[in-house]
Amino acid sequence: MSKMISYELKDTPIHKLTGFTKLFFFLIWCITSALTFDTRVLAVMLLIGVTIFIISKTKWKQVSGVFKAVMFFMVVNLTCIFLFAPEQGCLIYDSRTVLFHIAGRYYVTAEQLFYEMNVMMKYFTVIPSVFVFIVTTDPSEFASSLNGVGVPYTISYAVAISLRYIPDIQDEFHKIKNAQEARGIEMSRKASVLSRIKSTASIIFPLLFISMDRINVVSNAMELRGFGKKKQRTWYRKRALSKADYSVIALSLFFCIASMIITYHDGNRFYNPFIG
Repeated sequence: MSKMISYELKDTPIHKLTGFTKLFFFLIWCITSALTFDTRVLAVMLLIGVTIFIISKTKWKQVSGVFKAVMFFMVVNLTCIFLFAPEQGCLIYDSRTVLFHIAGRYYVTAEQLFYEMNVMMKYFTVIPSVFVFIVTTDPSEFASSLNGVGVPYTISYAVAISLRYIPDIQDEFHKIKNAQEARGIEMSRKASVLSRIKSTASIIFPLLFISMDRINVVSNAMELRGFGKKKQRTWYRKRALSKADYSVIALSLFFCIASMIITYHDGNRFYNPFIG
């Protein structure tokens, strides 16, 4: 059974970057997306994110399942925003353009739709970078890169194990799901959405117990081998930062600074097309 999200070695410019560079870009990217509500900046980030996704040659079938789950939570989030704060966009943009009335206090306004569109764009700017980071980063090389820039090797190795463990969690999830279906529990599209959510939630506890047991096994094995006893260790896969890495780091910082200047030049992080 193929794994949904896991590292695959390919000959692309993204794969040739070190793990540290990709982590740095990912963090700067997420920080920029979190701090800005400027639609122009988010649109550029969305375009860059999709371009990077294409350049990395990430297969859609690898990420489609997780993407659908993220989209479900995004829809739930946007729905909750409207249910609990239907006038939030009007307050932010200091304007109110009613498109039509639903019921009671619920009016669909252009400002609210624009605000929720920006929230949706935030999702779409971050999601491609998450997928690209996971499928293009060799966990071992990533750990050595972190250690090379001063991160203690114990922390670096823990991060590497976490990345390597993602495909295993997915495999266990599918095994438990198949076992549930073999017992007659319908978890395909034939069942209702609520039924599928309830059935999927029942997988969490077995998956949690299996994960805890595996963590205990790995911890004992590393302790028996004396992991962490010495201050330094060698790495089988280790790469120094190249010119391409330094260029990406510099461009990431430049883009973040430029985005913040564009966003906050008027003292407000919200781009307002409803002025005047």
